[in-house]
Formats: sequence, C-alpha cells, structure tokens
Amino acid sequence: MKKKTVLNILLILVVLSFFVTPLGYHSKILLNRLFAGSPDIIPREERIAIADYDWTLKDEDWNFFSFDRSRGKVVFINFWASWRLPSAAELKSVENLYERFKGKVDFYIITDEEREPVKEFMEKNDFIFPVTYLIIGETAPFPVPEPPATYILDKEGRMVVKRQGIGDWDSSKVIDLIEKLLE
Repeated sequence: MKKKTVLNILLILVVLSFFVTPLGYHSKILLNRLFAGSPDIIPREERIAIADYDWTLKDEDWNFFSFDRSRGKVVFINFWASWRLPSAAELKSVENLYERFKGKVDFYIITDEEREPVKEFMEKNDFIFPVTYLIIGETAPFPVPEPPATYILDKEGRMVVKRQGIGDWDSSKVIDLIEKLLE
C-alpha cells in the first residue's frame, strides 16, 4: 500500500471514531467547551424586571416549591437536558460557578426530564449542583427557552444576562458580574 492510501485510511478512521465511539462524544464535549463564549451582559438601562415570582417548580426530592423564595436575591437559572450535547458541555462551568457562589446566589439548574436519567447523568459526571425540575404547563415569569439557555437576575428581579446556547459560566467576566450583583 502506498503511504497516501494508509494516511487516507487513518484519516477516515479518525473521522469515524469522532461520530461512533465514546472518544467522539468526549471530543465533541471538549470542542463545545472550547467554543463556548462568555455571555453578553445586558446594559443597566435595558434590563427588564420579570413579571412576578409566581412559579412552581420541583426540587431534587420531587417536592414542590415556589420561585418566590428567591425574591430579593441574585439568581442563576440554567435550562438543560442530559441528552443535549451542548448542555452536557456547559454544565461543568455551571458546576464550577455553583461551587464558587453556593449559599450566596440562588441556583436553578432546570430540566424537564424524569428523575432517573437525570440522577444517572449527575452521578456519571460527579455534579453536585441542585437539580430543579420544570413542571410542564406551569406558567413561568419569562419564556422557557429550549436548552441550553441561561438567565441571571439581579436582586430586583431584572435580567442581567439572557443567553440562548452554550456559555462559559465560570469565566472571570461572569464571576466579576455576580460579585458586583451581590454587593
């Protein structure tokens, strides 16, 4: 065989491995993380307050609770799905942000999936952030986007960040923003 033919076969095998093996899955996660950018911050004069805090959700133990408990607090809301590659890619940075600000910021990492697949996903990835479950059909204080999507609210309930798609949530830009919002 010619050297060029061997190289072409190797290239084809690498491309195939990217699509049909676990190596490919992890490579795609890495690529998504590399291309995730910091979110844009909404200018102060353009920030709009949410309509209200009347929103019922479920916690990890499947208990109902009201979003109203976050009134007057800085809130990080992330919509995700374990089966969506961009969600899986960004959750590590969400986890890092949670570990940095837990107890200071209210985190709602929201999915509309069933408990078992979520529990398996969390264990597989060693995530400790609190999972919140969306109640389908429940009225939310803002449009519920397709995952991944994220909002950050200030203490007055104004949207400071609204991001559709993957984001880099443990960047210095986001950390500085949250520290300013907590002051």
